[in-house]
Amino acid sequence: MALAAIGLWGASVADAESPLAESDRIPAPTARPAAHDWPLHGRDASEQRFSPLDAINRETVERLGLAWTFELGSKRGIEATPIMVDGVLYVTSTWSVVFALDARDGSLLWRFDPAVDRAKGRDACCDVVNRGVAVSQGRVFVGALDGRLIALDAKSGEKVWETWTVDRTLPYTITGAPRVVKGKVVIGNGGAEFGVRGYVSAYDAETGKRVWRFYTVPASHAGPHEHPELADAAKTWSPDSLWETGLGGTAWDSMAYDRALDLLYVGVGNASVYERERRSPGGGDNLFVASILALRPDTGELVWHYQTTPGDSWDYTATQHMILADLELGGRTRQVLLQAPKNGFFYVLDRATGELLSAENYVPVSWATHVDLETGRPKERAAALWSEGRAVVTPAVQGGHSWHPMSFHPETGLVYLPVQNLAYIFEPDPAFEFQTGSGSFNTAEDLATIMAEVEGHEHMNLAFCEPTELVAWDPRRQRAAWRLPSQAGVPGGTLATGGGLVFQGDGGGFFRAFDAVTGEKRFEADVGTGIMAPPVTYALDGTQYIAVLSGLGGSQGGHNTTLRNQNRGRVLVWALGGKAPVPRALPRPTPTIEAPKLEVSSKQLDRGRARYAKHCLRCHGVGARSSGLYPDLRHASGAVWESWDDIVLQGTRTGGGMASFSDVLDTAASHDIRAYVASRAHASPSLAQQATRWFAENGCVPASWIVD
Repeated sequence: MALAAIGLWGASVADAESPLAESDRIPAPTARPAAHDWPLHGRDASEQRFSPLDAINRETVERLGLAWTFELGSKRGIEATPIMVDGVLYVTSTWSVVFALDARDGSLLWRFDPAVDRAKGRDACCDVVNRGVAVSQGRVFVGALDGRLIALDAKSGEKVWETWTVDRTLPYTITGAPRVVKGKVVIGNGGAEFGVRGYVSAYDAETGKRVWRFYTVPASHAGPHEHPELADAAKTWSPDSLWETGLGGTAWDSMAYDRALDLLYVGVGNASVYERERRSPGGGDNLFVASILALRPDTGELVWHYQTTPGDSWDYTATQHMILADLELGGRTRQVLLQAPKNGFFYVLDRATGELLSAENYVPVSWATHVDLETGRPKERAAALWSEGRAVVTPAVQGGHSWHPMSFHPETGLVYLPVQNLAYIFEPDPAFEFQTGSGSFNTAEDLATIMAEVEGHEHMNLAFCEPTELVAWDPRRQRAAWRLPSQAGVPGGTLATGGGLVFQGDGGGFFRAFDAVTGEKRFEADVGTGIMAPPVTYALDGTQYIAVLSGLGGSQGGHNTTLRNQNRGRVLVWALGGKAPVPRALPRPTPTIEAPKLEVSSKQLDRGRARYAKHCLRCHGVGARSSGLYPDLRHASGAVWESWDDIVLQGTRTGGGMASFSDVLDTAASHDIRAYVASRAHASPSLAQQATRWFAENGCVPASWIVD
C-alpha cells in the first residue's frame, strides 16, 4: 500500500548523450542462442533480454501492426515471459496454467491446467501470478502456485512428472519461472509475508528427484544446520529471534547462470516480520535475507554472497532481475553482475568474487545516504528506522524497481530499467502477534490508522501520485543517460533489440518502442488492457515478431492504477505490416450500491476497519476501494451481502479465489467487517478541495522530507 510518492528527478530525454563509441560497447559474457529464438527466460543464461534481430528497427517500427492475438481467459495479473522454441510459443497465465501456441498465428496447440486449489490464492501475497516456464530437452517445466514443480511433454502437454517442493501445511507459493542448469531444474518459492522459511532447490530434469537444497536462513540459532553456511548465518541473528516465523528470505524470482565460471546466481527476498528489532532483538545482519548468492549448480555450495540491505527493515528484497555482462572498468574488462534491487541502489559486482565495484541510487533514496565501497555496506539514516515511531521512507515496499525485468543493450552499454518513485509510511504495531498465514508485516500495512486517513477520497486516483519511469542507466558511469516519466501507476518489463529499440508496455494499456540511444518514442499502440509483463522478440520464416502478455495484477497492478476497461489477459504479437484487428476493449460495468444501510457504532466501525486492514486490504484495497482488479466490495451485489458469512467463513466462493477465513475470523468479526464495508459504500466523498489539500499534504511527499 503506497501512500505517497516522490517527484521525478534526473535527466530528461533532451539530455540524452550521443551514441557510444565503438570502444565503449560491451561484449556479451556468454554464448548466445540462435538469433531467431527466445529459448530462455532472459533469452540467454546471462539474462540480458537483448535480441540481435533488427528487421524491426528505428526506420521500420512505425509499420508495426498486430499479427495475432490470443485470449488467455484470465482477468487477474499476467507477468510471464513468453518462451519461443521450434516455432512454438509457451506462455503461462494466472493459476499457473500453461499454453503452447503456434508462434506464427497463435493457434492453440495444447493447454495444461495444474488445477491449483483456488483456496491457495489466500497464500499469495501478490496475486495468483506466474512468470513463465523453462523449456529444455523436449520438456516444459512450470512451478505451480501451490508449490509443485511439474514437467510436461513439450509436444503434447502431457504431464511427465510432478514433485512437491514445499511443506503443504505452510503458506508457501511459487510464482517465479524455473531455470534449467546442467540437467537440473532450479526453483525457489514465496511466502515470507505469511511466515515461511526460504530456500532454493534443484531437481533432476529427467526424474524430478531433488538433488540439493540451499536454505537462505537458519532454522535456529544453535542448530543443527542443514549445511555449513547456515552456521555462519546464524551468528548474524539474535538467539531471541522470531524463529517461529520461519524468518523468510524466500527466493521467489531472479536467477542467472555463468557457464564459464559455473556459478548460479540467486536473489533472496525479505525477512518475515519487517521490523528488525522485533524480528531479531539486538540487531544483526540477518543473513542471507536481501542478498545475492553465488552457488555451485551441481551441489548448491555457496561460493560468495553479497547482502544489499543488511538487517533489512523495509521489504527491500534482492530478488530483482540480475544481468551478467563484461564491462570496461578502471582500464580493464571486469566480469560483472548488475542488479537494481528494491532498495534504490544500482549495484555492479564482480561476479567471480562478489566484490562491490560501484553502487549509486537510481531513484530518490531516504533510508541510506550512500553505499560505502570499502565495506560494501550502506550508511543508514537514523530517520528511516521506525522501531520507535512512524517514518516516511523511500523507496516504498514496492521498491524503486520490482520484479519487472530490465534489459541490457550491448551496443549502447545501457540498462533499460522500469522504476517507481514511491514513498511508504512505516509504523510499528505494538499489539502485533505473529500468526502463520495472516501476515507478518507488523507495520502500517496492518494498521487501520493509515487507512482511516485516506477514507473519503474515492474520486482521488492514487496512481497519479505514483509516477513510474523508463530509465536508461549507464552501469559504468553509474548515472542515467535519459529518463522517460509516465503517469501510469504500473511499469512494464523491457526488451532491447539489435534494431536500436527498447520495447515496454505500461499499466495504462499502452505498448511502445523507444530509440535505445535517445529515448525518443518511435511507436505506440493502445491495447486497452494494462501491461506489466516483459516483451520478447523472435523470427520465423523471415518475419520478426514482438510478443507481450497483457493483464494487470500482482504487487503493483492491484491498486496502483485504475482500470479503464475489463482486465482481459491476452497474448499480443506484432509484425511489420500486421493486419490483425485490435481486440475490442470491454468497458467496466457501471457500479451500483446495493449495500444495506446499517446502524454502526463507532466501536464496531473501528473493529471492522482494523479487521479489514489485517485480512482484506491487500486484495480489496484501502478503505474498501478497489481499482477494478479485485471486487470493489462497496459495489457488491445484494446476493453477496445476503450470503456474506457463507463467503467469508464457509468459503462458498473459493472457486473464484476467495478462500474461507474461518481460521482467523469468527461470526462477530465477519459482521464487524461487513458493517465497516457497508459504511464505506454509503460514505459521502469529501469536497474536491479537501481531497486536493490532503493529496498535497500526504500524497506527494516533498523533496525536503528525504534530505538531511
